[in-house]
Amino acid sequence: MNKEIILQLINQKDFSTLKEQLHEMNPVDLATLLEALEERQLLITFRLLNKEAAAETFSYMNSLTRKLLIEGLTDQELKEVMDEMFLDDTVDIIEEMPANVVKRILKNTDEATRNSINTILNYPKDSAGSMMTIEYIHLKKDMCVSEAIERIRTEGIDKETIYTCYVTENRKLIGLVSVKDLLMSKDEDKVGDIMETHVIWTYTHEDRENVAKMFGKYDFLAIPVVDTEQYLVGIVTVDDAMDVIEEETTEDMTKMAAMSPSEESYFETSVLNHAKHRILWLLVLMLSATITGTIITKYEGAFSTIPLLVAFIPMLMDTGGNCGSQSSTLIIRGLALDEIKFKDFFKVIFKEFRISLIVSMVLATVNGLRIFLMYRDLTLAIVVGCTLVCTIVMAKVIGCILPLIAKKCKLDPAIMAAPLITTIVDTCSILVYFNIATLFFKL
Repeated sequence: MNKEIILQLINQKDFSTLKEQLHEMNPVDLATLLEALEERQLLITFRLLNKEAAAETFSYMNSLTRKLLIEGLTDQELKEVMDEMFLDDTVDIIEEMPANVVKRILKNTDEATRNSINTILNYPKDSAGSMMTIEYIHLKKDMCVSEAIERIRTEGIDKETIYTCYVTENRKLIGLVSVKDLLMSKDEDKVGDIMETHVIWTYTHEDRENVAKMFGKYDFLAIPVVDTEQYLVGIVTVDDAMDVIEEETTEDMTKMAAMSPSEESYFETSVLNHAKHRILWLLVLMLSATITGTIITKYEGAFSTIPLLVAFIPMLMDTGGNCGSQSSTLIIRGLALDEIKFKDFFKVIFKEFRISLIVSMVLATVNGLRIFLMYRDLTLAIVVGCTLVCTIVMAKVIGCILPLIAKKCKLDPAIMAAPLITTIVDTCSILVYFNIATLFFKL
């Protein structure tokens, strides 16, 4: 089903056929389809969905489409949608909406839900508490299996996940049990006898990026969240962890491209905001490049004596920048995946130093032969070859050091990516080049 078919059915007022076809679609695909509609067609189509499908589809929409729907739906329609949504999805929507829209959402939720929303919103934005849901199944250890299964049947329909149930005693987390374990046990068995007591949890104020990494490490579907006194206050589910990973990856990519991160999508961001996000770093990098220009000006005498020296500046700067970018990219990735720690500082430097020696020797030899064959000048070939060796070693060492230092200073290592590394290495490579040239040609 596509946009044209929806518009055709709306124009024909064949709403029964449209409703049937919408019912057969996956909520994710349906959300994408509805985002392409204009406001009038969007409201007509959305109103044809049943409450459950409408709530699930709504949770997958972008913020602009959600805003249009919230403003266009009646209070009763909005209340029906919000009642069917999981609490963590409601919190996510509230965090990205303007104040007037938030006020209308809260107006159409019951008091208990509003209190839960306010509790979650009080946690720091990037913490586990801000991304958790309180919709989980909790059991008692003295329950028999049949009682536990009956509770799951009774309460499970309103919970975000039922695959893992949490065993509490006086609100404290003491164990967990999977639905599989319950189904494979006898009805008279006690939950306390079959539960897993070695539980891995996270704290409410733990950084959400660290929580997301736990899913990859332990292959969990959900992770319990406890407060400082180990009272169970909620759970983080794998779908929310995936959203965090996507957001963090997008943020790192923008920083690595020397741009300020934006929470809006490409087309939702205005031209002016795009420019604002990009211009600051471009100004910094452009102005810092004046150092390179100053160094080149200082060696004008060398240019006038041997003009051919100028021809190799772009190649040396590009090679140094590329080598530094290679190292910084690998180190940033290693830091993001926790493969590399700051304690590995000297180990990383030694490894990159050895790599740079091999790479530089090969590139210097090939380039030296090329220069000698083209210009029949052995001294020039040696100067450029030695500069390449020094530049590559320096670039790779700088490329691995800066992200590690940024991590230690509690900065995002992504800011120490290609643009910044390239600017630093360009300046250093020019300085090395002219010093070596001055030494060999006695300028």
